[in-house]
Order: sequence, then structure tokens, then C-alpha cells
Amino acid sequence: MKSKPAIVMAAAAALWPTAPANSANLTVVEVGAPAVNCVFNSTCTAIVDDSTGPLANTSLGGGGFLQSRTYPGTSGTPGAGTTAYEYRLDLRGANPFADCLAGVVINFGPVKQLTYPQAQPGHVFVTTQGGLGSVGIQSAEQDGDVITFTFSQYLCGGQTSYFFGMAATTGPQTVTATLFGIGNPPFIQVDARTPTH
Repeated sequence: MKSKPAIVMAAAAALWPTAPANSANLTVVEVGAPAVNCVFNSTCTAIVDDSTGPLANTSLGGGGFLQSRTYPGTSGTPGAGTTAYEYRLDLRGANPFADCLAGVVINFGPVKQLTYPQAQPGHVFVTTQGGLGSVGIQSAEQDGDVITFTFSQYLCGGQTSYFFGMAATTGPQTVTATLFGIGNPPFIQVDARTPTH
């Protein structure tokens, strides 16, 4: 089995044929719900818009999907004027014999850094308490508009990631994200929503 660094390098090599000139590691912070909602809504509630990108035509089968969630930052909050974008890769209904996944690559565009609960300045928040999930984010690296999220451990059939998200100043568009992991093929295309950029 390949190590995660080898897989990440393989993903980068496949997606960016030339070396990136302005790569940056994004700050990842762990938060709890509903406290994280207070960053975007003064009542600490969020009216969300959810969509899913199914994995039906992959070895993972029809029970797996990438969830995209958005909600607005309202006036008087740290996230005012932004939109929150959250993602969750759900393999609980996926083929348990399929190869595991190591992360996801999303052409997201500019990220708005905010201060999340417990006074944590961050680019990416991971909701590890008060929500679904058991697998977090180990790192998030941005090359231009493209962000590579590497899970804290391999995500396999029967598991779901935590929700992880970011803030941006523009509204959503539909794009194609790339899941990467072990197996053949090592890359899976899936629908997602990102900020318009």
C-alpha cells in the first residue's frame, strides 16, 4: 500500500503538470457544532442548501456521495458578507470491498480567513463535535485556486468524514472535484459546489 505522502504527490503531479509557484498550507482548526454556526449567524443556527455528488458509476457504488453545503454569513457576525462552504464525503453506504480514499482536490478559489470558536484564526474548519463523521482533515494545501485536502486517515466503506469547510466572498457554482486514493483508478471525479471564481 502506498503511503499518504506518495498519494498526495501523485495527485499533485496528475493535476498540475508544472510545479506550482505559490503553494500555501492553509490553517486547519477543529470546531464543534452548533458553536461554529455563530461565526455566520447571530442566532447560531444555519439554514443550509445541500447537494450531493453520487459515486454510483465508481467502484464505491451508489451508496457513496460527496455532500456540498452552503449557507450565508449574516450581518453582525464575523462571517458577514461571506458564504460558508462545507463538504462531507459519506461512504457509509458504499461498497465495503472498494479501495479507500485519502483525500479530495477542489478548485475552490480564494479562501476568507476567519476566527472560529475558541478564538482560532483559520482558513479551514473541521466540525469534530456535534455532527456526523469520524475522519478529519490532516492538511489543506492551496496551489493557486486548487486546494488538496488530505484526510487524517484513509476513508473506507462504512465511514464518513467530518464536515469540513471554508468561507468565501462569492456565491456557489457547480464544478467537478477529484477524490484520490489507492486502487485503480486512483482518481474519481464527482460533482461539488464551490465559490464562483
